[in-house]
Amino acid sequence: MVPVKVLARAKTRMSAAAGPHRQALALAVAADTVAAALRCDRVRDVIVVTDDPVPAAELAALGARVVPDEPDAGLNPALVYGAGRGRELSPDSGVGALSADLPALRPDELARVLDAAAAAPTAFVPDAAGIGTTLYTARPGVPFAPAFGGDSRAAHRARGARELLVPDTASVRRDVDTLPDLREALALGCGPRTTAVARRITALHTPA
Repeated sequence: MVPVKVLARAKTRMSAAAGPHRQALALAVAADTVAAALRCDRVRDVIVVTDDPVPAAELAALGARVVPDEPDAGLNPALVYGAGRGRELSPDSGVGALSADLPALRPDELARVLDAAAAAPTAFVPDAAGIGTTLYTARPGVPFAPAFGGDSRAAHRARGARELLVPDTASVRRDVDTLPDLREALALGCGPRTTAVARRITALHTPA
């Protein structure tokens, strides 16, 4: 599952830096993340959880399945709902929640992380800052209980999920919330949509 915010509320920490391109950036980042996940040979389906028709249409066109944000009670309940839909589609598969903020995501790095995750009932990948989480997984038949939000690294540890620090998988950890984050993601190599919007943002900060 990939949760995608309503664009009007997305990337608010980038408001000053991105200016009029904030919503375009949010959509581009989500689209590059979903496109990379769909190219990963360990991923059977990508389910996008969103109530915004704009990213819903674009991400469905990429090949993702789109479901509404139910029960509209916050991120983790929405992910649990999405996981339930995923298990209906593929009862023999594990499920995972992936951040929509990974524009440099590489399919081969995601595959290595998912291979490592398969060895534990539940597992998670901490973000680059070491505070949040970019991926949470549960094996088939194991309760799916994500704890995204705030210090989710500590929360997932407290729930007994195995922390995964797989070498050479920086793209799975580099989420983007701020302009410095975006610069680091661009250094790793972002997808084409994020790269194009980032050029327009850079132009805002380039002296005439």
